[in-house]
Amino acid sequence: MTSEKTAAAEAGSLARGGHGCQCASGIRWAAALLAVAGSCWAAPASAAGLYFSERGVRPLGRGGAFTAGADDLGAIWYNPAGVYDAGAQLLIDASWLNFTTDYTRRSIIKQRDPNTGEVVSEFEQTFPSVEGTTPIIPIPTLVGSYQVHPQWVVALGVESPYAAIPSYPETLDGEPAPSRYSLITMDGSMLAIVGLWAGWAPSDEWRLGAGLQLLVGSFVTTTMFSACVPDRFFCAPEQPEWDSLTQLKAGPIVTPSGNLGVKWIPHRQWRIGAAFQLPFWVDAPAEVQSRLPSSAVFEEARQEGADASVSFELPWSARLGVQYSPWDPLVVELDGSVEGWSMHDEITVTPENVVLRNLPGFPDPLRVAQQRIERNFTESFSVRLGTELELDVSDEMVLGLRTGASYETSAIPPEYMSVLTLDVPKVTVGLGVSVGVGPWWFDAVYAHVFGFDVDVDPREARIPLLNPMAANIDEPHYVNGGTYAARANIVGIGLRYQFELAEGEPTDADGGAGPGEGSADEAGAGDPEGAQDEGGGADEPGDTDEAGEADEAAEGDEGDEEDEANEADDADEADDDEGAGEEDD
Repeated sequence: MTSEKTAAAEAGSLARGGHGCQCASGIRWAAALLAVAGSCWAAPASAAGLYFSERGVRPLGRGGAFTAGADDLGAIWYNPAGVYDAGAQLLIDASWLNFTTDYTRRSIIKQRDPNTGEVVSEFEQTFPSVEGTTPIIPIPTLVGSYQVHPQWVVALGVESPYAAIPSYPETLDGEPAPSRYSLITMDGSMLAIVGLWAGWAPSDEWRLGAGLQLLVGSFVTTTMFSACVPDRFFCAPEQPEWDSLTQLKAGPIVTPSGNLGVKWIPHRQWRIGAAFQLPFWVDAPAEVQSRLPSSAVFEEARQEGADASVSFELPWSARLGVQYSPWDPLVVELDGSVEGWSMHDEITVTPENVVLRNLPGFPDPLRVAQQRIERNFTESFSVRLGTELELDVSDEMVLGLRTGASYETSAIPPEYMSVLTLDVPKVTVGLGVSVGVGPWWFDAVYAHVFGFDVDVDPREARIPLLNPMAANIDEPHYVNGGTYAARANIVGIGLRYQFELAEGEPTDADGGAGPGEGSADEAGAGDPEGAQDEGGGADEPGDTDEAGEADEAAEGDEGDEEDEANEADDADEADDDEGAGEEDD
C-alpha cells in the first residue's frame, strides 16, 4: 500500500495544479456506475464458478460415470431415459460440498512522473494469501416416480447443483483484503432445479426419456468496488476511502429448460447412453444496495432506486457413455461430455431508474445506463470412468461397492479467472457404498476434487477494478493476477425405496437396481409389452427365448405325464379283459 499512498499524494498535488475539471468528470461517472457495477460482476457467479462437481450420492461414487448405467432416479441429471429403469421409486439424498480455495494476488505497481503522468518504472507486488471457505449446507435431492403404464414411468422432483458458496475475508491483518474487489461472500444464495421427467420403453432394447425443468432460486453477492478515478489525479486505484461495499440480490430466478436422453441395450452385457441438456437463458430481476465511499466527495450523495435486471446464458451440455458388464455383479462405464460455455460471452445489466443525487457540480439526478460485460468463456470437456459391484451378503441383504474418477477442463481462460468465477482444471475421485435390505437401499459417498493450480500473469490479467467508466488513462487497473488453488471434499448419504408396481406386483427381495441390470429389470418397471416376470421386473433381451424354452419344457413334462397316464389306463383295460376271459373259461 506504500506505493498507492505515494500515488495518492502525487494525484492530490496534480489535482491542485489545475486538473480539477477532469477529476470531477471522472468522479461523476464513477459514482453513477457504482450502484450497478456489483450486478455486472456478481451475476457470473451462477456460471462456471458455481458448479464445481457432478452430483448425486450414488453416481458420484462412480466418478460421475452414469450416462449409460443410469437406472435409479439420479438419472434426471445424467440421462432421463434411465427414469424408466428406476420404476416406482423414491430417492432422497443430501451432500455437503466443502470447497476451499487459496488466492495469492500479484499486481503490477506503476510509478508515474508527477508532471506528465507517464510511467517511469514498474514492479510486481505480491499480496498476502487469502483463503475462501464454504458453509455447512446440505445439497439435497428429492425425487419420486410412478409407473403409469407398462411402457411408461414418470418422475417429479427437485435437485440442486453441487455449487460452491464461498466467502472471503473483507480484511486481512487489519488491512483491506486483496480479494475484496472480486468477491467477499455469496452467503444467502440458493439454486435448485424443479422438474417433471418421463421414461419410455418402446421395446426391450430401447429407453427414451425427456424432462421439463425450471431453474429457480436467487443469488446474494457481496463485493467491494472502487469509485476512484482511473486517471489517478484525485486518488490511488485501491485507496480504501474510495471503496464501496455493495450487495446484489438477484431473484427470483425462474428459467425454463429441458433435457433429453436415450439408452440402447443391444445385449445383456452392454448399455450405451446419450443425453443432451438444453441451455438456461437467465433474465432475472435484481436489487442493488451500496454503501457509498467514505471520501468527502460522497458525503452528501445518496442512491435512489435499486432495481435492475440481469441477463446471461448458461450452456448446453452433451453426454455419451458406454457400460459393460463382464459378469452379472460387476459393471464398468466410460463417459465423455462437452459443455458449450462459449455461449456465455457476456452479461447484460439493465438498471431501472437507479440514480445518484447530491453530487456537487453534476446533473441531479445522475442516471445509470445499461452495462455489458465481456466474458469470453470457452467449451469445457470431461471424461469419466466408474465401476460398481453388488454382492449378495444374505438372502435379504445386498452390498454395493463403487469407485470412479473424472477429469474436467476449465471453461474460463486464465486471463479471466477470479475468485468470483473460480473454475480450475480438476480430477475427482469418488468412493461409494450401498446396503440393500428388501426394498430399502442406503447409500453413502466420499469424493475429493483435486484442482490444478492456475497462475495468471498480472500483465495478462483482464478483469479490471470494479469501476467501469471513461477516463484520461488508456490502461485499466487489473485486479485478478496471481495464483489460484481450489479443492473440495464431498460427503453424502442417500436413501432409495422401491415401491410396488402400478399393477400391484411386489418388488424383488433385493428391491433395488443391480449394476447393469437396472431397477426396471430387477425390481421396478414392468415389461414394455406388458408381460411381468415373477419379481415384477422387465424382461432383458434374451429373456423371451429363455421363457420360451421354459414353456416348452413345461409342455413337454405335461405331455410325458399324459402319456404315462394313458399307458396306465391301457394296462388297466388289458387286465380287465384278461380277468373277464378267465371267468368265461
